[in-house]
Amino acid sequence: MTYAAEIPRPRWLNTESIKLTLTLGGRFAGEQVWQTQPEKVGGASGYQTRVQTDFAGALPPLRTVQVSRYLPDFSSLSYSESDGRGKPSFETVFDSHAALMTLRQHKDEASAPLLTPHHDPVSLVMALRSPDAPIDPWRATLVGGPVHIQPLPDTEIGGVLARAYHLRPGGAYVAAELAAPHRILCLIQPTDFGPVEASLAVERKNPERPERRRRRG
Repeated sequence: MTYAAEIPRPRWLNTESIKLTLTLGGRFAGEQVWQTQPEKVGGASGYQTRVQTDFAGALPPLRTVQVSRYLPDFSSLSYSESDGRGKPSFETVFDSHAALMTLRQHKDEASAPLLTPHHDPVSLVMALRSPDAPIDPWRATLVGGPVHIQPLPDTEIGGVLARAYHLRPGGAYVAAELAAPHRILCLIQPTDFGPVEASLAVERKNPERPERRRRRG
């Protein structure tokens, strides 16, 4: 596995906070905040992204917190899920030095050989935001199994050009701004209640008025 010291940080990614609005069948269903910041990983460069989801409205009130630590190539170093008030209910640690993957769920713990770099649910979305993400179908390795990623034709979301992907299994949808800073514009995740959509409110630019256009010739 490649170490963080050998991988330059992406120029487009830095400290940021993105707030998405959740909807279910067109009804308000809560909010989701993605917070990313650079951090040192064993003395080298890396990132941490924290995703706090507060369900409300059309969904039962519930908070989930996901924390992902990853290298500049978006391979995961650790990932956890909690309610934000106590110890994680689920956690994975990827130790490249020991070539070992450790999974903890409540009081249970298990380990397995780490044979290839892994993504986690958060670092995968961050990878799909990258302008260097593959434009052909590809496969990412997660703890639960491989995820097949199908690039879709570029589309417009709120008047902003976006690159989109369909993920299998599960049928999730990810769309990010094509231009820097490559913000997440739309995430659709199937749930037991139906597909929950997380979307960024995009400000539309006012069209240029005809009288202000420069005349040519």
